[in-house]
Amino acid sequence: MGVFVFLPLVLPLTAWPIARLAERHLHPRTATRLLTAVAATMAVCSTVCLGLVMVVGTAQLPGNPLPDGWSDPEVRAAVPYDEVAGKAAIPALCMVLVACGRTLWRHGRVRRRAHRALAGLRETEAAVLPDDVPYAYALPGGRRDRVVVTTALLDCLEPAERRALFAHERAHLAARHHRFLLAVQLAARANPFLRPLRTAVAYTAERWADEEAARAVGSRRTVAYAIGRTALVSRGTPVATLAGFAAAGPVPRRVAALLGPAPAVRRWPPVFTSVGLAAWGAAVGAVVSAMSSANSAVTMVLILYAATPL
Repeated sequence: MGVFVFLPLVLPLTAWPIARLAERHLHPRTATRLLTAVAATMAVCSTVCLGLVMVVGTAQLPGNPLPDGWSDPEVRAAVPYDEVAGKAAIPALCMVLVACGRTLWRHGRVRRRAHRALAGLRETEAAVLPDDVPYAYALPGGRRDRVVVTTALLDCLEPAERRALFAHERAHLAARHHRFLLAVQLAARANPFLRPLRTAVAYTAERWADEEAARAVGSRRTVAYAIGRTALVSRGTPVATLAGFAAAGPVPRRVAALLGPAPAVRRWPPVFTSVGLAAWGAAVGAVVSAMSSANSAVTMVLILYAATPL
């Protein structure tokens, strides 16, 4: 395997140009789905890579519970600098597991608290809270998905802008955007090189909901005005994995996009265009990472099997 065993760890370095191209040139719906899939694939592959390096690199340490054959020279030769890499992989893998577990725990805790706070209200699609702090977000799960908004925020908006707000939040719920946001949050925790994809998906998910809201209310300008006004007064969402009206992504870019023409919807763009380079580059990067990780895993399993006495 040689140095190629480390490829899944460094391949996410390509995330930044991929994210920039995708969020600029792909339709927000396509970009959200594609970048989330790429981030999840690369995160899983890099975590598998860390596990393989840890197993092989620490097999020769005294007191380890692994079979003696796993510390043979031919096994250690599969990983360059096996002793140093293996020892470094132990805290790295622990940090990944702790960070991902903490993200999942916080996401679940915030959702449970939000649902408990709404327990005394009527089971309607929209929950309007008498609060002096302006905010709004989409709350999935529980008995039903709900849009949470405060009276302070509604008082800041015109009737048409209120319709845009509710249409935007309903779009988040209908497309299950919280799942995309949670997936890229976990991916960024697993490999910091994937943070650009997390930022890009937070933006494209909002743009996706913006376009759905514009289609629902019939006015892109109304949605743009509502986003701008909400961004000036809103405090955002309680956690990054819950989508909000003006909580994620550069608001001026979203407003500028809404004041321009609607993005074209393509199933899959041609290769020799900036749009095609973004889509195909992301897909190829994910495939290469998956193939490299799978090849390393299969090779390592075969070597360990051969080294284990029957």
